[in-house]
Amino acid sequence: MTVITRFAPSPTGSLHIGSARTAYFNWLYARRFGGRYLVRIEDTDTERSTADAISTIKEGLSWLGIEGDEPPLLQSSRQKEHVALAHLLVDKGCAYLCYASPQELAAMREQARKQGKPARYNGLWRDKDPKDAPANIKPTIRLKAPQTGTTTLHDLIQGKVTVHNEQLDDMILLRSDGTPTYMLSVVADDRHMGVTHIIRGDDHLTNSFRQYQLYEALGWQTPHYAHMPLLHGSDGKKLSKRHGALSVGEWHQQGYLAEAMLSYLVRLGWSHKDDEIIPREQACLLFDVKDVGKAAARFDKAKLDYINAHFMRSLPPVALYDAVCPFFATPPRNHEKERIIAGLDSLKKRARTLSELADNAKCYRDRTTLSPQARDVLQKTGDDIRQKITYIITNAQEWDRVSLEQSLRHYAEDNNIPMKQLAQPLRAALSGDVVSPPLFEMMALLGASTCRKRWTTALKT
Repeated sequence: MTVITRFAPSPTGSLHIGSARTAYFNWLYARRFGGRYLVRIEDTDTERSTADAISTIKEGLSWLGIEGDEPPLLQSSRQKEHVALAHLLVDKGCAYLCYASPQELAAMREQARKQGKPARYNGLWRDKDPKDAPANIKPTIRLKAPQTGTTTLHDLIQGKVTVHNEQLDDMILLRSDGTPTYMLSVVADDRHMGVTHIIRGDDHLTNSFRQYQLYEALGWQTPHYAHMPLLHGSDGKKLSKRHGALSVGEWHQQGYLAEAMLSYLVRLGWSHKDDEIIPREQACLLFDVKDVGKAAARFDKAKLDYINAHFMRSLPPVALYDAVCPFFATPPRNHEKERIIAGLDSLKKRARTLSELADNAKCYRDRTTLSPQARDVLQKTGDDIRQKITYIITNAQEWDRVSLEQSLRHYAEDNNIPMKQLAQPLRAALSGDVVSPPLFEMMALLGASTCRKRWTTALKT
């Protein structure tokens, strides 16, 4: 059997981290067992589905590098087949026309509420003759679900899970306006795509029981199911934006690397020994959905930051420069590029994201402004210290990191001046901020002319 998995998002919003994890687990499982991974856009909710959301989902998958092995299937493109399948079930006696009026359905819900039970359809038209139907009601088509016994799933993560059939009513397959429901469309399309393994969140577990019954009614082979616990925030509650759970696109815009994101996602519910960093290539060899835990994984932004910083520091300087370039407000000029690449080893040590790295590298751009903090340092620097710094950088004979540090330290010792009284204003003037790469490394990379010009300009502010 060739393993075929699928990721089937609804295009009603952005691709969020929980959905990205689901997609990655499906991608990994297919790769692990030499199968295929497919994407289906479940766009049958016409009121909420949007073209922008479809584009955003595709962009997110593309950024992560987990697009489908085939172009995505739009569920709406197969609506005729879904409708035909509903009528086939009626012909087989496995489904029936339901003419229940809105008032009758409302009465069922009210009765269930009074009894403290979930609202369920009571089978009103299950055994009635359609000839007795009222003329003013357009029928739905409902599955004739088993009313006794149990339905059991042998879930690859949850184990054996059973529900009493009396807890599941006759679900609608075709609405009164002739459009198919999610339940019918999913089963029809999974069969059409040859899906063998359905890996998704455990919020779909009840849906799986219903879909299992539909497979049984159609006489089709049921796929293997694997229901992952949903992600939680650090407080143990369902993950939401208040926990810092952004969309995949937002993580990208904030400067996270796709490979770092994948390495973090795979550890949310699955692990290999004590490995904290699991690159994609390694995960492809190790991942098995049967090893996913039953407990909900907790989202930890600090851990994501740590992993992202690790992947950033692992990149060669030129590759890291190419990655950080989009995060500059304007493209660096050639001499700026040379400075930035030369300074990346120091710059990346203080950065967790590409956006932070771009901000750290601003000292190597041709800037003209000082931060309020840098301005404050310079304003508090006395004229005598200003004059001494001017003397040092004007008369420096050698302009390399070691010579500059020796020159400044010797001057400070000879004149009994604390080193920080010289270094702090110099750092503020040259970097434009109070935090920068190592001062003497920065001075060497900027060059004597640029440093002297920046110091002179800073003194005038």
